[in-house]
Amino acid sequence: MAQLRDTRILVTGGTSGLGRAMVQALTRAGARVAVTSRHRERAQATAAELGTGAVGVELDVRHASSVSAAVDRTYGMLDGLDVLVNNAGIGMRTVNPRFMTEPQPLWEVPPAGFRDVLETKATGTFLVAREVIPRMLRAGGGRVVTISMSEQTMTRRGFIPYGPAGAAVEALARVMAADLADTPVTANILLPGGATATGMVPDEMSDAQRANLLDPAIMGPPIVWLASPDAAGVHDERIVARDFDDWLGERKQGKR
Repeated sequence: MAQLRDTRILVTGGTSGLGRAMVQALTRAGARVAVTSRHRERAQATAAELGTGAVGVELDVRHASSVSAAVDRTYGMLDGLDVLVNNAGIGMRTVNPRFMTEPQPLWEVPPAGFRDVLETKATGTFLVAREVIPRMLRAGGGRVVTISMSEQTMTRRGFIPYGPAGAAVEALARVMAADLADTPVTANILLPGGATATGMVPDEMSDAQRANLLDPAIMGPPIVWLASPDAAGVHDERIVARDFDDWLGERKQGKR
């Protein structure tokens, strides 16, 4: 893995699942990482577990005031920011704990649950990017990585509101990249490439199904690469972590 000494990174929703796996990989590569949670104690406890390269920041991505305060605090603690990883999100379990075995049609989804998932993932991505990108532009550079999902998940039966939230985030990331064209700030999309073994997985999933889940650590190599000097100038790419080695090999051969 590339060394990220002195690289300053903010990972939203970094206390569990894919976020925690990415923070672990980034700190091991030498980066200084702000890890966020809606709860200050959880963010700080996670940072303490991850070592001296991590700091905990309270952040509720659904609210602009919380975003502004958290970004200010991150800039103060890290003395700037080089990379933003927009990862915060909540899963289907919050609206239907049995979403794999008993898919729920859209007319049975509670409006409050729909709003919470959309506001956490889609609105949260917008609010954090909106707060950070102008600062990166003024500083003369930066990188934004948006964490997305497989396209099949976006349209899967019973996956409202999780699927639409993912589709919205992916569209947002593409528009963001277009808005940032010809600027010193790059924007890319990263996704696992399949279901991962995180807390979003329902309890009733069978052992056979669990055996097919991806390890969240799969996000490590691509996120470290995207934060490294090797990814300078890489823009508007959609990178699937499961296929990262092949993707990178093709890129080095000039096929991408």
